[in-house]
Order: sequence, then structure tokens, then C-alpha cells
Amino acid sequence: MLKKQFLIYFMWFIALSSQAQDAIKTLNAEQVLALVREYHPIVKQTSIEIEKSKAEITVARGAFDPILSNYVASKTFSGTNYYNDFLPEIKIPTWYGIELSGGLENLTGNRLDPSSTAGKTSYLGVSIPLAKNLVIDKRRAFLQQAKIFNTMAEVEQRAIINDLLMSAVESYWNWVKAYQTFVVVRNNVEINQKRVEFVKKSFINGERAAIDTVEAVAQLQSFQYQQNQHWVEFQNAGLQLSAYLWKSNNEPYMLPETVIPQDGWENETNILNFNLILPDLLTLAENNHPDLRLYDFKLDVLGIDKKLKFQELLPKIDFRYNQLNKGFNFLETASAGPLFQNNFQYGLKMEVPLRFSQGRGEYKKAKLKIEETTLDQNQKKLQIALKVKSYYNEFLNLKAQIALQSNNYSNYQALVRAEETKLLNGESSLFLVNSRENKALDALEKLVELKTKYYKTIYSLQWSAGLLQ
Repeated sequence: MLKKQFLIYFMWFIALSSQAQDAIKTLNAEQVLALVREYHPIVKQTSIEIEKSKAEITVARGAFDPILSNYVASKTFSGTNYYNDFLPEIKIPTWYGIELSGGLENLTGNRLDPSSTAGKTSYLGVSIPLAKNLVIDKRRAFLQQAKIFNTMAEVEQRAIINDLLMSAVESYWNWVKAYQTFVVVRNNVEINQKRVEFVKKSFINGERAAIDTVEAVAQLQSFQYQQNQHWVEFQNAGLQLSAYLWKSNNEPYMLPETVIPQDGWENETNILNFNLILPDLLTLAENNHPDLRLYDFKLDVLGIDKKLKFQELLPKIDFRYNQLNKGFNFLETASAGPLFQNNFQYGLKMEVPLRFSQGRGEYKKAKLKIEETTLDQNQKKLQIALKVKSYYNEFLNLKAQIALQSNNYSNYQALVRAEETKLLNGESSLFLVNSRENKALDALEKLVELKTKYYKTIYSLQWSAGLLQ
């Protein structure tokens, strides 16, 4: 864990720290995801929920803690000592519903209950449910459910992180798109600045008409306007991305203007390592998607509840037996001889509802809840499968569209170069060059949009299968 934190911190330090204010630093998708996993408040909140579920297990286990009790009582009235009672006892609940007990009695006085034994006695006892609560009772059910809820909290953390990382990476690729579009326009501004200088010199030399300088400047101003607009969009996209970047001290981190997407943004290591085979993704989603796993655990909890409700359909028959002994020597009590012959006390209590109306109603409700949850699970399973297939279709389409758009942009570039050559030879006009250049710019911006959408869709594929962790 320490090694992991060190690597993340080191990566963050390389990406964002700077010794000079104007230093340009880079950020990639892997770094963004690592920072979200490590420092985002929502991730930390899910960890708190896991710890709370562990505390609930401790609470449920408390029902099986041994209980030490003592009863002391005395009564004196009109000079007569009625009784002095001293009754310490320990009870030990067990997992199987059987309760063990042992205790001491010291009873003295002139008016004791005739059924009580005067003097010092001791006993070892057992209490056994013979029907209702024999297989399962509330104590065992709550502990089993608490353990399941703990596992559910861990799976729910996976589901939350899966959604959170997708939101973060979506903001990241929007940020990349905004920056790359800005760079495209900025490059065109630089080209047009050189073209304006060339046209001005040509005008001074008498080779161009004055209107050509107006044409060149108008084109430059158009690109400068777009450059300013795209710079603002890039900054706003950075603000959206900053919402997912936090420091280790729980303070938000605002992405500075000096941070840009890394070079080679089309070769993310994460993307190269992703599984993009549809049958594999569908299988992984069905077996491991956290949303579906949550339904499995919900059904487990409801199954325990169903078993508990079934106990309401059984008669309550409780048997209690105590082996008695004079004095406080438990060893003599344990070896007092055969049961039910001497020095014993027992009781058998039975309760039977004549119609079991409550039990039948509760048991039916438990079964209906299981049926309802199973239907929800099947529906969720279908929704996830359809979502995976939908993103996969989009992935294939974008892949083909990028290849087509790349050829389209190459063709426009060739037209621009050809028109520029003709312009230099006096066979074309600046208007035609600008027209070709605008078409090429539109094609390149569309290509950037398709590529960022393509990479975003690859992450969406992983997200839809529940694999972003």
C-alpha cells in the first residue's frame, strides 16, 4: 500500500509540480484515474461505509456474548428476616440456538419460598429450542446478514468507483478534445500570420492587389477569434476536470493553465490493455458487474429472512434442564449422576398459534420479495448486456469513421497544398486557398472529435461491463 501511494504521489509530482510558474506539465487519463481512486472524497466515503458495516458485524456478534448477571435481594420486616438471596449466573449463547448456563444460589431467611432450596447450591443448565428457532433465530440471522452487508458495502464501493471513474474520464477526454481543437486552430493562426506577411510583401512588390491583403487579414482574424473561443472552452473543460482532482489533505485541486494533455494522447496504456472482445465483455459483465453482484447479495439476505420467517410457522417448544448440587462445587454438579434421576430441575414450554396467520403472511411476503428481486435482477442483467452491445457497436462505428475521416482530411490537405502551389504560380486566388483551408480545418476538427469520442467509448465499454476499478 505504501509503495502504491508513493508511485501515485511520484506520478502526480512529475505531472503537476513545477519549479517555475510558466513550466508546462502534462496529465494523462491513467494519472487522473489513479488520483480519483486515491483521493476523491466519494471513494473515501465508500471506505467509511465498509468500516461501518464491519462495526455492524461486531454489533451482531454481541448477541452471542456470554452474559454474567447477579441478583441480590433481602427483606426484613417487623424484626423477621424473610430472605437473603444471592444469585450469580452466567449464560453462554451458542451458534446452534442452545444456551448454556451455570449459577450459584445462597438463600437464607425464615420465610423462603417453599420451592426454593435453603443454603448454598449450584447448577449447570442447558436451554434448547425443539422446533421454532432451532434451525435459525434472529441472532443468527442478523449476524449472517451483517456479514453479507459488509460484502455488499465492498461491492457497492466497486459500483460507485466504476461510475465515478467513468465520469472523471469523460471529463478528461472532453478536456483533451478542447485542447486539441485549440491546438489545431492555433496552428492555423500561425500559418495565416505567415501568409499575411507574404501577401503584404507581394502587395508592396506590386504582385498582389490590395484586396488580397484584406482577404488574408480577414482569414487570420477569423482564426484568431476561433482560437480565443477554443482557449476559453479548454479552460472551462479544465474546471470540469478539476472537480475530480483532490489533494491528499482532502482539499480540491484546481488544474492550472500550464497543465495540458500529454503528448501521444492517442496511445494511452490503459486503452492498449483493455479487453475489447464482445463475448468476453458480456461474460465479465454477467459474472462480475457490481450492480448484478449486489442483487446476488440482496437475494442472499432475503433468503435468510425467508428462513427466519418460516420459523413463525413452527410451534414454540423450549426445553430447559438444570443439574443441581449442594454447595458451590461445579465439579460435583457435573458428575452428579444420570440425568432425570436426582438433583435436577427441568421445564418444557410449548406455544402453538391455532391459525399461524402472522407466520403465513410474513412467509408469503418473504417469498414475494425474493421473486420481485429476481425479476429486477433479470431486468438489470438485460439492461447491462444491451448497454455493452450498444457501446461495442458505437466503438466499431467510430473506428471505421476515424479511418474514413483521416482519408478525408488527407485529401483536403492535398487540395490546400495544391491550391497554395497554384497561388504561388499565379494560377489561383487567395479566396480559393482560404476556402480549401477552411474545409481542411473543419475536417481536422471533426477528426479530433471522432478520436476523443472513440477513446471515451472504449472507456464506456469497460464501464458498462463494470470493469473500471
